[in-house]
Amino acid sequence: MSYRAGFIGLIGQPNAGKSTLMNYLIDQKVSIVTSKPQTTRRRILGIQNTDNSQIVFIDAPGLVKAEKGLNAFLEKEAHDVIKESDALIAVLSIDEKDASAVEKVLDLVNKSKKPWMGLITKTDVSDKAHRILIVKAMVEELGAKCLQVSCLKDGKEGRNDILNQIETMLPESPAPLFEDDIYTTENVRALVAEIVREKCFENLEHELPFQLAAQVRKFDEDAKPCPKIYVDVLVAKESHKPIVIGKGAAVIKKIGQESRLEIEKIMDQKVFLELNVIVKENWYEQAQFMKELGYIVDGKK
Repeated sequence: MSYRAGFIGLIGQPNAGKSTLMNYLIDQKVSIVTSKPQTTRRRILGIQNTDNSQIVFIDAPGLVKAEKGLNAFLEKEAHDVIKESDALIAVLSIDEKDASAVEKVLDLVNKSKKPWMGLITKTDVSDKAHRILIVKAMVEELGAKCLQVSCLKDGKEGRNDILNQIETMLPESPAPLFEDDIYTTENVRALVAEIVREKCFENLEHELPFQLAAQVRKFDEDAKPCPKIYVDVLVAKESHKPIVIGKGAAVIKKIGQESRLEIEKIMDQKVFLELNVIVKENWYEQAQFMKELGYIVDGKK
């Protein structure tokens, strides 16, 4: 069999399970996962190497409609991923309440004229199981293959079935696109900021996490006895600061403890982590500051 390599874009509605799916398929944690929609803010690459192929998954933000600020960036990221991928996976959750949302995803991937397949997620949600056949029929009507997965319950066998199908959509390649011993192009500094943001999402209620960002201010890998990491948690309003800190600093301490444990896993060593809550008024509407955080505005970096 000839060697294949290429980019596979994961396209779906917010909270369809794209990040969980990518982590499952590469068997590593790269994308942060929370129960809240629109957790993913920029494209993240996850790399799966086999003897015959290199599959580079692109986890894109969920499909949103907006004209300015952070949401406009999210929309552009998702459409850029469609444009830049060699093939696409329509990630379709049976938990999705609105059938037109599924239709929108299928319409987008089908119109791209690229090889694509449907992948039905969250199939462990038993009271929605009847939707599997409905969604499968919608995909197959468009002439595409459709598989289903429960990332929580399906093991290695389920993963291999999906990877084998994806391999067939990849273009032939003389060599891997990236080194064949890495599972992401993200550096540790970027992963640290994402982990802190994940723990903020998990520990804060309502809309607050959507107006929050994390930025590594200092990363001293040579510090003794262990690396020292300082992260700013940015909030958009002065009134948000006491909520993130919590009574007796209980909330920010919990976010810090959970983040540190996760960071220690990816770095495979103990670390010192300090979080600092900073107010940056309406940062998500300021182009210059969005660029500093790695969010592209108006197609520029």
